[in-house]
Amino acid sequence: MSTFDNPFDPDRRLGACSCGQHENETIHAASLRLQCDIPETEEKRYEGVVASAVMRQVFPQQATRRAFLQSVGASGALAALSQFFPIKLATEVFAQGAGKLEKTELKVGFIPITCATPIIMADPLGFYQKQGLKVEVVKTAGWAVIRDKTINKEYDAAHMLAPMPIAISLGLGSQPIPFTVPAIENINGQGITLAMKHKDKRDPKDWKGFKIAVPFDYSMHNYLLRYYLAEHGIDPDADIQIRSVPPPEMVANLRADNIDGFLAPDNICQRAIYDGVGFMHILSKEIWDGHPCCSFAASREFITTAPNSFAALTRAIVDATAYASKAENRKSIAEAIAPAAYLNAPPVVLEQVLTGTYADGLGGIKTDPKRVDFDPFPWQSFAVWMMTQMKRWGQIKGDVDYKAVAEQVFLATDTGKVMKEMGLSPPTTSYKSFAVMGKTFDPMKPDEYVASFKIKKAS
Repeated sequence: MSTFDNPFDPDRRLGACSCGQHENETIHAASLRLQCDIPETEEKRYEGVVASAVMRQVFPQQATRRAFLQSVGASGALAALSQFFPIKLATEVFAQGAGKLEKTELKVGFIPITCATPIIMADPLGFYQKQGLKVEVVKTAGWAVIRDKTINKEYDAAHMLAPMPIAISLGLGSQPIPFTVPAIENINGQGITLAMKHKDKRDPKDWKGFKIAVPFDYSMHNYLLRYYLAEHGIDPDADIQIRSVPPPEMVANLRADNIDGFLAPDNICQRAIYDGVGFMHILSKEIWDGHPCCSFAASREFITTAPNSFAALTRAIVDATAYASKAENRKSIAEAIAPAAYLNAPPVVLEQVLTGTYADGLGGIKTDPKRVDFDPFPWQSFAVWMMTQMKRWGQIKGDVDYKAVAEQVFLATDTGKVMKEMGLSPPTTSYKSFAVMGKTFDPMKPDEYVASFKIKKAS
């Protein structure tokens, strides 16, 4: 995947920053947009985007761009490019076509987990500013609070578990309100962590009577745990207890022996290992490699009332997600999202998650660079699979038009256009088959898929 790199953003160390806006020098150096000596004006923002495109054409290799910028500086580069390309004129045309932002100040809620990486890092690394937005990313206690604050318009958009916008749109757990998924935040990025006392119980058949936590009822964590247990002959509703626990509270509950384990976001798993209270039983990618986890979500009302602001916010998230997909950016991202305002986590824990080289809690060091990954495209087949599991476990009663709901909620077509405009390469289709624990899922045959399972909620 090619990313929409800002040429004025080489990953280089700069001198001391005079703007006072950055947490540390790494964040300042990694910033894609902010330049301490450039005024924060709409014209400058558009000018940077236009100059970025020109620079990529003149210097296709990132190393060459870096060397050029280090030698002449941002202002010198802009002046040099302007000698043979009408940047000022192009900026005016671009700005006219971009559409005036209805709102420039937005609030976006998030849960403090690595799944929210693009939403969080877009603040300190300048992705929102690059799109002309001032975004307050608000740390939030739990998923029900995220849902309610977004529905009540306290948040303009939010970090949500990927199934949540489907559940909200269908009226599961709340009044039906049309919600959308413009972008997937992360793929993979979960794991099953067990308490240290269970290190000899690696066979799920031995887990009868366990209390296992998941972040929320409408979560990939819940569906993947249930799938994993059922494939090992364990009825998740009869043989164990599944409890909803907010991610920030999971490690404390494991330490207090209130639960035997959890299927949780990776950084929660790694924090339990770091604290010596748990070990990694299995990564979620070993259940389904490439599964979605969290999403960037917004209501249809926000899209309708503030289409230009929504588009700018989506561009910022897609841009940040593409940046996070590059392995070479992961360490600086870990440092950017570690502070108390964001994840409030030791950078070493986040580095282990984001780089994929990690301690497993049993004395081993493992390496899996795709432990967590980032791809913004909202496959509509993902949405169909989630609804099959909602149906399987009794969350959806009666018939459901899988395809219609998937296409209303997961905005694959719109996001694909945004990705193309930003120099990315979206898929040419919005549906694909995939395998979960070796069982192939055909998104065109959801009812047959649900009927094929031996263990499911009685209808």
